[in-house]
Amino acid sequence: MTVFAVIFYLFACTAVASALLVTLARNPVHSVLWLILCFFSAAGLFVLMGAEFLAMLLAIVYVGAVAVLFLFVVMMLDVDFAELKDGMAKHMPIGLLIAVILTVELMLIVGVWAFADAAPAMRQAVAPTPEDVENTVALGQLIYTDYIYMFQVAGLILLTAMIGAIVLTLRHRTDIKRQNVMEQMSRDPAKAVILTDVKPGQGI
Repeated sequence: MTVFAVIFYLFACTAVASALLVTLARNPVHSVLWLILCFFSAAGLFVLMGAEFLAMLLAIVYVGAVAVLFLFVVMMLDVDFAELKDGMAKHMPIGLLIAVILTVELMLIVGVWAFADAAPAMRQAVAPTPEDVENTVALGQLIYTDYIYMFQVAGLILLTAMIGAIVLTLRHRTDIKRQNVMEQMSRDPAKAVILTDVKPGQGI
């Protein structure tokens, strides 16, 4: 077994084990920590595949932002674990039934799984890998030349989703003072400032 295979199996087993512990850990903080380990293991697999840009993206964006945000939210929330366990016990039969159905479906899929002999050649014909171009440069050329319109449409969809989420969650509260720009611009300067002659030794 080569060193490459040993490193691959090390990262792969770590990713699978940490992914299982994310769902099996009873403490949400521990689940987030296992999720961070899973992200790092997936980043290591991307490096082995030659996709160093995706590896750095996974480590910086997901580990440095998303997982840390999850950790802060979980630590700041006052979660009632007893209530969560009661709700889990109530829905346990339905959950077990769905788990059994999914397991049977996965076993049926794996049972008939077969690799086509011409799959590597077809992959090279559909998405040829340039030899003299770095991974980041090749990814940038592919996104910003062949799929530039799809990339822009995806950005517009995400922008629309962000605006929709802000509009749906924004609630107007009457007990909070808000800035009225038109009222500030149309005010009378003579009434804006009040001069009070305070005598020495007296308060306002």
